[in-house]
Amino acid sequence: MDAYDEDPEARPGAGGPAGARLPEGAPVDKDPTAGAPAVDAPVSADTRATADAAGREGSAAGEDSRDADAGQPAQPAQPAQPAQPAQPAQPAQPAQPAQPAPGADSAPGGRQAAPGACAPQAGPAEAAAPHPAPRTGVAALSPRYQVAAALALAVVGVAACVHLLMVFLSLAPANTVTKQHGRAVEQWVYPEFEQNWKLFAPNPLQQNIAVQVRAEVRMKDGTLRTTGWRDLSAQDGAAIDGNLVPSHTQQNELRRAWDFFVATHTADNRPVGMRGSLSEQYVSRIVVMRLYRTDPISRDGVIRRVQVRASTTNVQPPAWSRERVSDKPVYRVMPWWTVTADEAAGGVR
Repeated sequence: MDAYDEDPEARPGAGGPAGARLPEGAPVDKDPTAGAPAVDAPVSADTRATADAAGREGSAAGEDSRDADAGQPAQPAQPAQPAQPAQPAQPAQPAQPAQPAPGADSAPGGRQAAPGACAPQAGPAEAAAPHPAPRTGVAALSPRYQVAAALALAVVGVAACVHLLMVFLSLAPANTVTKQHGRAVEQWVYPEFEQNWKLFAPNPLQQNIAVQVRAEVRMKDGTLRTTGWRDLSAQDGAAIDGNLVPSHTQQNELRRAWDFFVATHTADNRPVGMRGSLSEQYVSRIVVMRLYRTDPISRDGVIRRVQVRASTTNVQPPAWSRERVSDKPVYRVMPWWTVTADEAAGGVR
């Protein structure tokens, strides 16, 4: 065996050449390429003396080996390995800021903030608070208009409550309130807000009722002329037909007035109580106003008297029904009503 051959079981000494044996338990420096720095373990005095003696014996053995090899021819030099190209330097990664633990209050520098310590001051960007949302509705008004809006809402609310109370009292059975204030309830409800059950009755209304009127007019030359019958219901129907937004007056004024009149009169056209007289005045004012607006003769003179009649025609049943009804109109004619001086002078024009 050559003197330079290394013993596979030999370990490098503390300061001797390769091939020198170390006694068991001697400290061994770790390979610097192992990734972790060598740690000097505590060594006793006996162990350190043994390691020094082994190092001196190894140095002597190395000198004898060099003397023995002095007479041998030199080994040819190994060709030099080409140099590896230099790798480009990697750019340094920016240091990531330390993230504080969830739920922990951290002080600057990663230190745990002491209890009661003041929080760090926010920067200019953090100090800027978001703008409040713009006000809408009543809140956007000035204080003066807010008060006016509140008063208006209060008035509307009170009026709605009063109206519901009056309608309830008109439909409720007789009680102490209706006995003492029945007239006020009737004046509030009738005729515009009258309640009935005709739509849900066992036998709904199956007739077409047309209100017709004629007038006795004093002309400018002093003569009296009587107009022909004018169908006011047909005029309302023509105004409603094809109109997407017909007015409440065109739909209900004349019809509800006539229903009010029929409900407060007997079959021979005699009024029943105070409501009967009120219904006559209501219908009379409506027809006079309509004549002044639509009848040329009435516009040229002054209306002195009016006469109203109702034309009732049965609605014909469908073709598949075996029911047969008359299609001829039935008239209900009222007596002549004298128009008051105020109305005759054009007070309802």
